[in-house]
Amino acid sequence: MNFTFSCCGYKCCSVVKGQEARVPQSDIGHVYDKLAGIYDVWGVLTESKARNRAIELAKIQNGMNVLEVAVGTGLAFYEMVKRNPNGKNTGIDLSQGMLKKAEKRLKKLSGVNFTLGAGTAFNLPMEGETVDVLMNNYMVDLMSEADMDKVLMEFRRVLKEHGRLVMVNITTGERFGSNLFNYVYNISPKLMGGCRGVTLSDKLKDHGFQVETREYYQQLLFPSEVILAHK
Repeated sequence: MNFTFSCCGYKCCSVVKGQEARVPQSDIGHVYDKLAGIYDVWGVLTESKARNRAIELAKIQNGMNVLEVAVGTGLAFYEMVKRNPNGKNTGIDLSQGMLKKAEKRLKKLSGVNFTLGAGTAFNLPMEGETVDVLMNNYMVDLMSEADMDKVLMEFRRVLKEHGRLVMVNITTGERFGSNLFNYVYNISPKLMGGCRGVTLSDKLKDHGFQVETREYYQQLLFPSEVILAHK
């Protein structure tokens, strides 16, 4: 497989004012290679509630064709593969460091079918209209809005009719203290892994997706949105 991706305003569809992407896509792999060793701790402490809800909303059943874009260290992918041992499970990421962690995690499972590799969200290694469930956690929040558009077009290309798109993003804080991370981003974008608060419901609708639900989760002040959409 010839793969290469990673990551990890209340106004729906846009980034927070003044919060345009400030880490070039060409740097993302290196950023996450450095974060791979500690990412699981961060993921459990700040992202686990949103990630667990995303897995629940995906409603994965054995025999499906499942794709996770920006698989990271495999925290979600592990659970997805467990639910779909005989189906097709593909996980891609830009960071080799993250992929190594994911491979180590998935080796704990036996009798399951999966493929991990370096891959780009701009050119997914899937035929058109073949994917039942596409999972994407903490990735588009490190992209420019123009790149978000390109990626959502690619997501739509590979999903089957009525296929499920489940996304988790860092979002605009809605509760006390939750805008701390956007403040940190302004000071040092790479410290936040390049991610800043976004809301994507309207942008998904602009690309022809039907948004079934958008839920807000906050864990240790870290604000996330979980979106379920259909093609």
